[in-house]
Amino acid sequence: MSSLLREEMQRVLFRPGKQRLVEFIEIEEPSDGRYFLCVSVAKNKVVQLSIVRCQMSQTAIKSGSKRSHTKRSSIQECYRRTEVWSLQDLTLVDGRDPDVVRSVTAISCSAKYAIVRAMVALSDQYCQRSLNLRNFDWTYIKPTSFYSNRGDCVVLTQICFYAFNLVCLSMCPVPLDS
Repeated sequence: MSSLLREEMQRVLFRPGKQRLVEFIEIEEPSDGRYFLCVSVAKNKVVQLSIVRCQMSQTAIKSGSKRSHTKRSSIQECYRRTEVWSLQDLTLVDGRDPDVVRSVTAISCSAKYAIVRAMVALSDQYCQRSLNLRNFDWTYIKPTSFYSNRGDCVVLTQICFYAFNLVCLSMCPVPLDS
């Protein structure tokens, strides 16, 4: 499903503006409709963050048959950017406390870390500066020497590794001093 959304947003919103959609997540907004936070890179290497609204509209389409005069209903998705700003202008990304300028709430913790990983990588690559992060677990954002940057798989691997260690420790006999 997300690959279809990515392709559709790339085709409708980003390709006409000569941009490449790098990452997107669904976010919660107070108004109706689906909203996405998108990170894109333009041909001139400018990285942009966009809030995209997906508004579903019902349209009536005539049936393909010449004899039939019935109308069928189809859902047409309409994507529109509601806000756009440059990654260069971003001064702080806070993972917990929405303080200052714009609060964006991801629909899941893994989505939040996925978009931040993409923003950190693009900031290092195109802006030549590190992104100021607060209230994030840095080990899930930047890969260490042991783990590679494979996104949520790294988180799952670390959790499994810790759980395996706990199971092994719990199975060890404890000597009782008599």
